[in-house]
Amino acid sequence: MEIRYNEKLKNLPPYLFVEIDRKKKEAIKRGADIISLGVGDPDLPTPDHIIESMQESVTKPANHQYPFGVGLLSYRKSIAEWYKKRFKVDLSLDEICALIGSKEGIGHMHLGFINPGDVVLIPEPGYPVYTTGTIFTAGVPYFMPLLEKNGFLPDLDVIPADILKKAKLIFINYPNNPTAATAPEKFYLKLIEFARKDNIIIAADAAYSEIYYDENEKPLSFLEIPGAKEVGVEFHSLSKTYNMTGWRIGWVCGNRDVVAGIAKVKDNYDSGVFQAVQEAAVTALTSSQKCVEDARKIYKERRDVLVGGLQKLGWEVNLPKASFYVWTKVPKGYTSSQTVSKLLEEAAIICTPGNGMGKSGEGYVRFALTVSVPRIKEAVERIGKIRW
Repeated sequence: MEIRYNEKLKNLPPYLFVEIDRKKKEAIKRGADIISLGVGDPDLPTPDHIIESMQESVTKPANHQYPFGVGLLSYRKSIAEWYKKRFKVDLSLDEICALIGSKEGIGHMHLGFINPGDVVLIPEPGYPVYTTGTIFTAGVPYFMPLLEKNGFLPDLDVIPADILKKAKLIFINYPNNPTAATAPEKFYLKLIEFARKDNIIIAADAAYSEIYYDENEKPLSFLEIPGAKEVGVEFHSLSKTYNMTGWRIGWVCGNRDVVAGIAKVKDNYDSGVFQAVQEAAVTALTSSQKCVEDARKIYKERRDVLVGGLQKLGWEVNLPKASFYVWTKVPKGYTSSQTVSKLLEEAAIICTPGNGMGKSGEGYVRFALTVSVPRIKEAVERIGKIRW
């Protein structure tokens, strides 16, 4: 029997992080002592109090049934309370929908709002799901380069008028993956006016909002800005904030009509988030946030060791203010892919090629701060022995 794939599936590029994981496993089979700074998956464990909450919740028979709908009332209330405390943003319960991780919601959003031929404005380099969701709905991706000279912010003024006429959705992501950039208030003000003028829905991906390094420069929420709820929504995840990547829990909030559209898609595609996980998420959001503060301190130490070490070796790298990524220029004379290959083959270090997340990422690589300080020091030492 000949198996024929859907044309959309055939048009998808290989999922970058699956490919990185494959290369990692191959190197381990060869006996290499891999230091993996590639995929952004926290190595820190989920805090004990969240695990204990889950252990209790999973024994409740009521949590063993289908968790249909937009999420437990207690979960949505805890999100509203967290938003009020963290960002001073008021959310009503019909402006919140539980997600099986923000990736799921971002990927499914296109199904609610994109028709064949509609344009989706996508930052690049950027998270691959913005593009794959567009392809699956027969939308047209229009890539907005994130350039260092623009502070890694998209230049909205250069998007052609014919593209804007067809554009229905724009993705933004700050703190940014992979560049680690943050966005100022003036950018959001301009973005909201831009969206209102051309009737474009804003989808703000804020998965890294709680990983920052200066209390005086906390990342903004898109929803803090006047008029934001009129034009868009924000996606959040507990994955990075509470080291819960495998738990698959997040939410989308903001414009109630957009949230309702995403919820309707989900009603037809999944059966909701396991209620025991939602109850554990309530514990995470409403308990002491010391675990989050402790994680920030750990990432800050790792950041300083890696950035300082690379700078001493002559690499051009800026000190990131947020996220747990370090976005650095590659050594002169090398492409992103050549740099990644050389690091793997000669130093058993895995990182992410910038061009793997968009052509504007050429000339950069991304390191994830997801190993211990001693391993980062060892990585720097190994890099220092490479002849570039």
